[in-house]
Amino acid sequence: MCASFRSEEMCLAQLFLQSGSAYDCISELGEMGLVEFRDLNPSVSPFQRRFVSEIKRCEEMERILGYLLREIRKANIAVPEPEVSPVAPAPKHVLEIMEQLQRLEVELSEVAKNKEKLKRNLLELTEYTHMLRITHTFMHSRSRHEALGPQYEEFPSLEAESVAGCTGMQRLGAKLGFISGLIQRVKMEAFERMLWRVCKGYTILSYAEVDENLADLDTGEISKNVVFLISFWGDQIGQKVQKICDCYHCHLYPHPETDEERSDVMDSLRTRIQDLNNVLHRTEDYLKQVLHKASESAHSWVLQVKKMKAIYHILNLCSFDVTNKCLIAEVWCPVNDLTNLRSALGEGSRKGDATVPSFVNRIPSKDTPPTLLRSNKFTSGFQSIVEAYGVGDYREASPAPYTIITFPFLFAVMFGDLGHGVVMTLFALWMVLTEKSHKRKHSGNEIWSTFFEGRYIILMMGLFSIYTGLIYNDCFSKSLNIFGSGWNIKAMFREQQWTNETLQTNAVLTLDPNISGVFTGPYPLGIDPIWNMAVNRLAFLNSYKMKMSVIIGVVHMSFGVVLSVFNYLHFRQKFKLYLLFVPELLFLLCLFGYLVFMIFYKWLAFSARESRTAPSILIHFINMFLMQGNAMTPLYPGQMGLQVFLVAVALLCVPVLLLGKPLYLYWLHHGSKRLGVHRVCGYERVRRLSEDDLSPSIVHDEEEGLDDHPGRESSPKEFDFGDVFLHQAIHTIEYCLGCISNTASYLRLWALSLAHAQLSEVLWAMVLRVALRISSRLGVLVLAPVFSLFAVLTVSILLIMEGLSAFLHALRLHWVEFQNKFYSGTGVKFAPFDFSLLPSVFEQDGLL
Repeated sequence: MCASFRSEEMCLAQLFLQSGSAYDCISELGEMGLVEFRDLNPSVSPFQRRFVSEIKRCEEMERILGYLLREIRKANIAVPEPEVSPVAPAPKHVLEIMEQLQRLEVELSEVAKNKEKLKRNLLELTEYTHMLRITHTFMHSRSRHEALGPQYEEFPSLEAESVAGCTGMQRLGAKLGFISGLIQRVKMEAFERMLWRVCKGYTILSYAEVDENLADLDTGEISKNVVFLISFWGDQIGQKVQKICDCYHCHLYPHPETDEERSDVMDSLRTRIQDLNNVLHRTEDYLKQVLHKASESAHSWVLQVKKMKAIYHILNLCSFDVTNKCLIAEVWCPVNDLTNLRSALGEGSRKGDATVPSFVNRIPSKDTPPTLLRSNKFTSGFQSIVEAYGVGDYREASPAPYTIITFPFLFAVMFGDLGHGVVMTLFALWMVLTEKSHKRKHSGNEIWSTFFEGRYIILMMGLFSIYTGLIYNDCFSKSLNIFGSGWNIKAMFREQQWTNETLQTNAVLTLDPNISGVFTGPYPLGIDPIWNMAVNRLAFLNSYKMKMSVIIGVVHMSFGVVLSVFNYLHFRQKFKLYLLFVPELLFLLCLFGYLVFMIFYKWLAFSARESRTAPSILIHFINMFLMQGNAMTPLYPGQMGLQVFLVAVALLCVPVLLLGKPLYLYWLHHGSKRLGVHRVCGYERVRRLSEDDLSPSIVHDEEEGLDDHPGRESSPKEFDFGDVFLHQAIHTIEYCLGCISNTASYLRLWALSLAHAQLSEVLWAMVLRVALRISSRLGVLVLAPVFSLFAVLTVSILLIMEGLSAFLHALRLHWVEFQNKFYSGTGVKFAPFDFSLLPSVFEQDGLL
C-alpha cells in the first residue's frame, strides 16, 4: 500500500564511523534527518561519557550567546536570520568561535559597566542639581505656603526659626546643622513620622516633589522623588537623623552654607553633567556599533552551537571498538532511505578526510521498530489528530488518509450552515495564502499557533460546511429559494377552495401533498425552502436528521471494521478474518445494518398518503429483540422470519468472537505429535503476530522460512489459554456492547445540528430582526450597531464556541467509534536526528 496508508518499513542498521570523520558523518545525518539513534551506553552516567568536555564547552558558548542576545534585545536591535542555515562548524574551528565569543563578551561587559557607571554618576549629579535648586527656595522663602504651594503643610521659614531658636539653643552649646537629600515619594510619610518620633521636635523638615521622574538604576523603575532639607540642633540629633536617612535609603548630598558656594557648585554640576552626557552618548554609540556587528552573526552562531552540541550528544550514544579507532552506532532507518544513508556517510567521510570510509550494515532485530508516517503541510494536521489518540503500531493501517474526508464531513453534519461555512472558509483561505509570512514571524501566541497549524483542517471543515449548508438549505438560519419551491401554493388554494376569509380566520393552514398538482416534485438540491415557514419544520428535521445520523454512524463503523482486514492480511493473520472480522461485521450488520435497511425501505415503500399510517421503525426494531412480530403490522411480507434469522446470526457471532481465537491458538499449540513440529512453528508465528511483536527480521523470516534463522529460539514459549481467553472476552464484551453505545453516540450529529440551527435562528430573531423591523429613517442608524452586535455574537458563539464543540464531538467519534475498530495506537513514533526539529533554548526564552 501507499506510504500514507501504512507506516514505512524500518530496519535496524549498524554504523561504523572512523574516529576522525565521525563528527562530519553525524553532521550530515543531522542535516538530512534520516535515522533515529539508539543509546549503546545505557549504564554509563551522562557525566562519565567520552565527550562531556565538548558538551560543557558548547554550554559555555550558549551562556555567552544568551548574554549577547539579551544585550541586543535591550538595545532593540533585530537579529536577522541567515538565508541559508549554516552547517555545524568543524572541530578545528570551534576554538576560534569560542575565543571570538569570549572576546566579545569581555568587551561588551566592560562597555556595559562603564555605561552603567556613567549613568549612575549622571543620576547623582542630576539629583544633586534638583536638591540645590529646591533647597534654595526653602532658605530664601518667607513662608512655606509660598514655596511649596497650598498642597503642602505650612512651616515657618528656616531663617525665622533659626533666629528665634538660636538664642535658647546656643545657651546650651548647641550647634545648628543641615542634612539634605532625596527620598522616594512612597517612603516620605513614614520617614517624616519616624523623624518626629525619634528626634522629638528638635528637627525642622522641609520637602517638595521633584518635577522630573528619575529612574532607579538598581531596580530599573521610574518613580517620583522628594527633596528634603532637615535642620537640627546638636551633634547627637544629627547622628540620629543620619541613621534614619540610611535606614530609608535616602540619597544624601552636602548642603552649601552660603549662596556663593551654592552658585559655584551649581556651575560645576552643569559642566560635569554636560561632559557626562557627551561621554555617555559616545559610549552608547560605540555599544550599538558592537551590538549591530554582533547581531549579524548571532543567529548563525546560535545554529552552529546547537548543531555542534547535538552532534556531541549523539556521539555519546555510540560505543567504541576494541581499538578505539572506530565508533559504532545503531540506528533505526527507513528501508527506502538506506541509499541516502550510505551517501551521507560517504559525504561525511570525504569532509573528514578519512582514510577508511564509514559504512552501514543492516542487522536483524526482534525489537519493535518505531512508526514513521510521512506527511506534508496538508496532511500533517490530520495526522496530528490521529496521533493525539495514539501513535500507530509498526506497519499498522493508518486512519489519517480517511480522516481527511470523514473528519470534516462529520464536523459539517453538526455545523452545517452555508453562511458560517463561507466565513470559516475565507478565514482558513487567508491563513493558507499568507502562510509564508506567518511562518517567518514566529508568533509566540499559543492560541494563534494552534489555529495556524490547523489551517487546512479549518479549510476542509469550512468547505464541507458549505456543502451540508446547501443540503440543509440553511444560511444564517434562513433558506435560499434558488430553484423555486416544489409546492404549488396557487393549486392548493384552488383545490382546497381557500379564500381571503380563510386566511384571516386561520392562523395555521396545512399543505397536503396528496392533492394532485400541489406537490410538483422534490427540490433539486437539499431541503425545500418552504419548510422554513412551516410550523412542523422542527418535527420534520428531527426525523430527517436522526435517521441520517444512524445511517452515517453504521456506515462509518462498518468501514472501520472493514479496514481491519488490511491489518490481518498484511500481518498474515488469516485466521482473524474468519474468527474476528466475519463475526464482527455480521453482528453489526445483522442488527444495526438491518435498522438502516428498514429506514430506506420505509422511505421507498410508503407514499406521502401512507406515511401517516406507516408503522414506527423504532417499535419494529425493539420488537425484533423481543420476538413480538405479531403485535404490529409488518413492513413487508416475511419480516418476522427474517428478523428471527438475523437475531440468531448475531447471537451466534458472540460465541465465535469469544472462543474462536483462543481455541484456534490452543489447537495450534496442543496439536497431535504427528504434526507437532509444523504446528508448533505455526503457532509461534501466529503468537508473535497476534501480540503485535512484528519486526523486519520476522517479516523476512516469514518469507525465507522459520527454521533458517540462526538466532531463533529452539522451543516456543509456554501457551497460557486463560490469559488469551481473558483478553478475548474483554474484546468481545467491549465490541458487542460498543456497537449499541457507539450507534447511539452518533446521534450527537442530530443533536448538535439542531442546536446549531436553533441558536442561529434565535440570534437572528432576537438581534438582527429587531433592527430590520424599524421602517422609519431611524432604522438605518440602528442597523449599523445592531449588525455589529450580530456579527460579534455570530463569530464568538456560533463560529468559535459551536465550532469548537462540533470539532470535539467529531474528534470523539473518530477516536472511540471509528479508530478502535482497527487501530490500536500503542506504537512509538519515529524521532529522527534532525537539526531542524531540535528546540533551541533561546527560542523558548523569546530571545530569537
